[in-house]
Amino acid sequence: MAAIVRISSVCHRGGKLLFYRSSLLARPLVTQQKDQDRSYPLTARIHGSSSLRAGSVSKAASLHWTGERVVSVLLLALGPAAYYFPGPAVDYSLAAALTLHGHWGIGQVLTDYVHGEPKIKMANAGLFLLSTVTFAGLCYFNYNDGGA
Repeated sequence: MAAIVRISSVCHRGGKLLFYRSSLLARPLVTQQKDQDRSYPLTARIHGSSSLRAGSVSKAASLHWTGERVVSVLLLALGPAAYYFPGPAVDYSLAAALTLHGHWGIGQVLTDYVHGEPKIKMANAGLFLLSTVTFAGLCYFNYNDGGA
């Protein structure tokens, strides 16, 4: 079924966002238990203000996200720098940035797709082992390779 609604009836005057009304951000949620037929109404509220989300966990997540972006931009700069200014400082910086970027990326994939406490622990242990071997291998290559 379709309903036709005038935009002016759902939008405030003055060009406010169409669906950014506090009455539209709170919706009741009804869940059912598998064992019983009773419904339990819950209320979920979405806050549009960043001040309501402030806390130590969100601050740490924000810093981690910022760190990921810094490493990504650093990798863009280290590629040409390694070509134009070859040397151990740039080589080891590139090895560390590549390993850290890969570690964080694979960690996000594991967070999204691995479920169950024992599986998560095994996957994280494998990720740390892979990242350690990757960094050690890149450092070994930097130290022992004769260069071009």
